[in-house]
Amino acid sequence: MKIYDISQEVFSCKVFPGDPAPKKETLLKIAEGDKCNLTAFSMCAHNGTHVDAPYHFCQEGSTLSEVPLEKFIGMAYVAEYEGELSADDAIAILEKAREADTRSVSRILVKGNAVVTLQAAEVFAEAGILLFGNESQTVGPEDAPMQVHLTMLGAEIVLLEGIRLGEIDEGVYFLNAAPIHLGGADGAPCRAVLIEVGV
Repeated sequence: MKIYDISQEVFSCKVFPGDPAPKKETLLKIAEGDKCNLTAFSMCAHNGTHVDAPYHFCQEGSTLSEVPLEKFIGMAYVAEYEGELSADDAIAILEKAREADTRSVSRILVKGNAVVTLQAAEVFAEAGILLFGNESQTVGPEDAPMQVHLTMLGAEIVLLEGIRLGEIDEGVYFLNAAPIHLGGADGAPCRAVLIEVGV
């Protein structure tokens, strides 16, 4: 069984423009005579590799603690794409996932410098997928992500942003992107991993 870590390291991670960056504080050090090493930290819920709950953009959407864990854990399909993802591109990705393994079509991860257009978001929303992930720190155009977020989060799709898929080939994997349990929050960091599966 091969496990791929597709997460960013927190303290060196990419940060969405305007969000506060993670900070680490060393409280105790054995090297300085303390009984143990102890670290405190602060960060935005959307730093690095993280998930967006529907509540992030939708006032009536599910908060993180209301989203079933099954959305974050299960079979997924990795597709490689560069550029703006159109409606036809989204349809093609869903078809490839369905052909590879019908279980994987519920969780779509896109490798590469891809930007989800509103039209592609509408395709994913209509298809009823559970989770969508990409390598950018946001889904949709970085300078105007709101409409794409409203469409996908409004359909109760959870978003997995800031993943790293450079070593991952297209295909079917088992995904575990369970977030830290931040009750009532709009999102949370996670340690996302992919596991190779026999299809």
